[in-house]
Amino acid sequence: MSGDRLSSEVYSLLDDEYARAILTSTNTTAKSAKELSEECNASLPTIYRRTERLIDCGLLEERTELRGDGHHYSVYKARLKRITIELEDDELKLGIEKQQPKNMADRFTDIWDQI
Repeated sequence: MSGDRLSSEVYSLLDDEYARAILTSTNTTAKSAKELSEECNASLPTIYRRTERLIDCGLLEERTELRGDGHHYSVYKARLKRITIELEDDELKLGIEKQQPKNMADRFTDIWDQI
């Protein structure tokens, strides 16, 4: 995604109450779409649309977790740490600082611990 298009998409997402609710809800704990639907008082299709847009912008990550019955499901975790907006040379500049995702070894350990 180009810089201008990314900036426009992020501005649009920040104006959306569901996208903001998803980001704040997943800041400290990864949550499933069902959990987000209940917490945000939104339908599952609304949650899936917003999570897809947030993932595309790099503000949210999707992880796979295992249930006790061996099936798996997706959970979402915010990657956003800080957004800054600066006015420079008569132009708004958007800066996005993201939290570092877990490395593959840590994610494998988390999955293994759930088994």
